[in-house]
This record gives sequence, structure tokens and C-alpha cells, in this order.
Amino acid sequence: MEYRNLGNSGLKVPVLSYGTATFGGTNEFFGKWGQTDVNEASRLIDICLERGVNFFDTANVYSQGDSEAILGKALKGKRNESIIATKSTFQMGEGPNDKGSSRFHIIKACEDSLKRLETDYIDLYLMHGFDAKTPIEETLSTLDQLVKSGKVRYIGCSNFAAWQLMKSLSISERLNLEKYIVYQGYYSLVG
Repeated sequence: MEYRNLGNSGLKVPVLSYGTATFGGTNEFFGKWGQTDVNEASRLIDICLERGVNFFDTANVYSQGDSEAILGKALKGKRNESIIATKSTFQMGEGPNDKGSSRFHIIKACEDSLKRLETDYIDLYLMHGFDAKTPIEETLSTLDQLVKSGKVRYIGCSNFAAWQLMKSLSISERLNLEKYIVYQGYYSLVG
């Protein structure tokens, strides 16, 4: 397997990663994508690891957390061999603070993801979308705090417009905060 640095970091990742949106399938939307259970996920994870694919991508919103929980169980005893990326921003409950990129939501979402993944750190934590209602400084300072605490190793973003990413990078630089090292955009053979 070929490995490359992830963005502008020293973290080496394989050129291929394994997405886990099919893990769970426990709600109507994700049920149409797949319904991979723990046993099947464990088999797929083992196949990936045997071939050098050790980077696994998930999100808290995938099957309302079930994807993370299944990935955590499938990686039991293999956590040190793997790199986990997960995301937050989208709706995870009925309350007004159960979505977005506020300090309140990010900290709760990260803690919940850590529990479901059965780990004490996340290798790459991404904002799943841009939250125009929360000051970018609040989002970035919260992510910086998570990195400094050791709960998150690197940060990134997903589904941002170019100007949203550039504004975020500029604020990180100006305030000396952790920067997004990677952008995850929609890029699919299906699309």
C-alpha cells in the first residue's frame, strides 16, 4: 500500500480509505445504503488491515451514531493499527443545540463519538458542514482545545465552500489556532 502525508501534516495515511456509512443502516436514509452489522464490519476491517488500508472514515450522523459504535467494536484490539476519522455538525437530536458548530455541540458530539468508538482519542475530527450561525472563532477555538487536550489529533472540514475554508484558515493563522489540515469534498464515481 502506498502512504502519503495527510494534508500539511506528518501523519501518513494510505492512498485508499474505508468509508463506514454502510455500518448500521438503522434509519430510513442510511438503511438504503447498507446494513453492515458488527460481524460483517469486523471481517471487512480485517481485510482492509491485511492489505494496508488502516484509515477508516465515519461520522456521528451515520445511522445516528450506530456506524461509529459498530466501527468501535470492529476495531477492538486493533485500535493502535488504525486511523479513525469522524465528523460532527449535523442534527443528532431534537434539541436546539443538537446540531451545528458551537462549543456546546462540538464538545458534546466529540465526547459522544469517543464513547461510541470506544477510544480515548480521534485521529482526525472534521466539521461535517459549515455552520453560518456560529462564529468561526468559537468553532476553531473549541477544536484547538480538543487537540490540546489530546482527545483529537488533527482537524479538518467537509462540505465547505472554498471561501468558508479560506476564511477559517485565515482566522486560525491570525489567532494561532489549530488549522484544518484536510478538506473532504464530495468526490464519487457514483456522482
